[in-house]
Amino acid sequence: MTDRRTPVVLVSGWSDTADTAASLLTEGTVLVRHDLDHLREGVVRRTVTTADGLAETAVLELAHGCVSCTLREDLLPLLRRLHTRGSVRRIALHLDRRLEPEAVCRAIEDVHVSGVVGQLDGPASRDVRVEAVLTCVDAATWLADATGVDELGDRGLAAGADDDRTVAQIVVGQVEFADGLVVGGRGVDGWSQARLHAVLTRLAPTAPIDWIGDGLGPDADGLLARLPADARRGAAADAHEPLLRGQPPLAADCGVSIVEFAAERPFHPQRLHDAVDTLLDGVVTARGRLWLATQPEHVLWLESAGGGLRVGQAGRWLAAMTPAEQDEESALRRALAALRWDERHGDRHTSLVVLACGADPADIDRALQRALVTDDELDREATWASWPDPFADWHEDPCGEQALQELHTDTHREDRT
Repeated sequence: MTDRRTPVVLVSGWSDTADTAASLLTEGTVLVRHDLDHLREGVVRRTVTTADGLAETAVLELAHGCVSCTLREDLLPLLRRLHTRGSVRRIALHLDRRLEPEAVCRAIEDVHVSGVVGQLDGPASRDVRVEAVLTCVDAATWLADATGVDELGDRGLAAGADDDRTVAQIVVGQVEFADGLVVGGRGVDGWSQARLHAVLTRLAPTAPIDWIGDGLGPDADGLLARLPADARRGAAADAHEPLLRGQPPLAADCGVSIVEFAAERPFHPQRLHDAVDTLLDGVVTARGRLWLATQPEHVLWLESAGGGLRVGQAGRWLAAMTPAEQDEESALRRALAALRWDERHGDRHTSLVVLACGADPADIDRALQRALVTDDELDREATWASWPDPFADWHEDPCGEQALQELHTDTHREDRT
């Protein structure tokens, strides 16, 4: 059956994205840009540009003082209206550097849109589909940003008073979610360039890379033509899927390596709290599922970017569900759980993937191994519930001056825009 929805290409990135976005402006394409540089004035500037250079500009007041709400209330209906224009065959979204493409794709797929004249109420995905996410990378600065600790506010770029996201969270997420990468400029030397390549090919292993260097123009359509059949194309990741996508290189290169950690026994909460420091120095990102002895019903999800890390709940273990509840989970999740099912603990386990850039993989593995419950503690399961748990109120406990920074997506998590 022919998909009659209008394709959407998102262009994201912390570096200069304008040339890549402009290269998509061929006949039948419109380019949509929401400029967040005037947030202090309480407005967002939206521009819709056509291939012949005609531009429609609107100044939007912040809805409820919230960037997420403003974009949700303007962008999603706009996409549905553009779909109805016979002259529009493709929509390119030129994202502000502060926007996370995964959040935008989730909003397109899931957020209900009503009141668009001539259209049935429903998500924008009724009328548009994400064809690709292209992310632009500055070869000279990206790796420093991806391993740093700066918050957006430190650079005068916070989207609001409660926006305490880090630059690392943004830039790592933009690359990890990309279907294709455009790398501009050059590293300070050949080693830096090679190390950046090693990180990018492990962080986004299925994404083709255009190394355009200095003075060369991007060819976004050429990059789109090279996307593999298994490109993500806006599909959100699931916490219960396999953590390695696209067969990234597993051998170390230029001090960059992927560390896989798995365990069939739980973590001691306090020792894990002490061990996570090893995931914040010389590490680009870590992500995965945790089994914590003091929270036997819940899957905990850990993810880090640069010097910040967060832990939160990602549903329940199948072993904590009724048979009817298990049947509602995906077939893939149930199949993976069956492969490791334990008569005593069911599908509970830990599975982490760490992208190290300078950190010693052996140090990471050793610290995590030491954080697991011992044989003696494993035999005293009845005492687990009484152990102090620093993760029980993670969002309320910043752990003092040496704290791990919890990375918020935004103050309206449910909108994800």
